[in-house]
Amino acid sequence: MLKGIPKILSPELLKVLCEMGHSDRLVIADGNFPAESMGKNAKVIRMDGHGACEVLEAILQLFPLDTYVEHPVNLMEVMPGDPVKTPIWKSYEDIVARADSRGGAAIGHVERFAFYEEAKKAYAIIATGEGALYANVMLQKGVVV
Repeated sequence: MLKGIPKILSPELLKVLCEMGHSDRLVIADGNFPAESMGKNAKVIRMDGHGACEVLEAILQLFPLDTYVEHPVNLMEVMPGDPVKTPIWKSYEDIVARADSRGGAAIGHVERFAFYEEAKKAYAIIATGEGALYANVMLQKGVVV
C-alpha cells in the first residue's frame, strides 16, 4: 500500500501512467467502446467494475494535463441526429475543473470517427464498465513543473 495514491489505480495502471511522456494520450472508454480493436497498438487496461467518472477523478489526481494544447481533454461528439443526452459531460467538466485551472475550457469535442482514429494512436486505453453513452474521454499528458 502507498499513501496518497487513489486505491482504484492498480499497479498496472500506475506503471502505464508513469511510462507515458509529454503529449501521449490516454483514453478512458465507456463500456460500449471497442477498446481491444482500437487498442491493438496500445496498452489496454480493463477496469470493467468501475465507472468513467471515478477513474477520471483518480487519474487526474496524478496526471498532468498538457498546457501546450487548447483542449488536453477531448470527448466523443454525439452523432448528428442521435437524440441521446450526455449528462456525464457535466460531471467530467466538474472533475476537470478541480484538476486544471482552465476548467471546462480545457475540454474539446471530436467527431466520433475522428475520435476512433485518434484512439488508435493512444498510448493506453482504459476499458471501464461505464454505461453512459458517449462517455469516452481522451486525455493528453502534460509535464510536471
